[in-house]
Amino acid sequence: MSAQSYCVQPENGIETQQIEDLLDEAFGIERRVLTSYRLREGVAPLKELSYAAWIGTTLVGSLRFWPVRIEETWDALLLGPLAVATRIRGQGCGIALMETALSKARDLGHERVILVGDEPYYARVGFARVPDGKLIMPGYVDPDRLLCRELAAGSMDEVKGLVGRVG
Repeated sequence: MSAQSYCVQPENGIETQQIEDLLDEAFGIERRVLTSYRLREGVAPLKELSYAAWIGTTLVGSLRFWPVRIEETWDALLLGPLAVATRIRGQGCGIALMETALSKARDLGHERVILVGDEPYYARVGFARVPDGKLIMPGYVDPDRLLCRELAAGSMDEVKGLVGRVG
């Protein structure tokens, strides 16, 4: 399969179980105990920023964003989870999902995005490590894996503090 063989489109709401199955394949069921999941509990993903990648009728990728608030002052998006089927990893599907969703997020007026992940991978779409002590997650996160991206220039300049759930 080539990178052109998948189609990225907005999530339609009927693929919820397929997405859970893909997440289990990508990360295992133990993913649910991670700090990022604490920020998602009881909060719906943002429908307008939830995307799926398909090859025919087979789901091969998923990306969702969740609202978070830093120090109850600054709104942000939490990217993830991003999952791509094992058989097509390395073919650009994850990057395509992120580029599509980040462009839409910017168009909708969102200013900043945070995530927990591998900097070399996410740097390809503009993410960088959060400076030490700038953001605090509500549980352990390896500081080298806490990343952010500004969707509006300077939107992280004054932001500092605890990342919390919305809702």
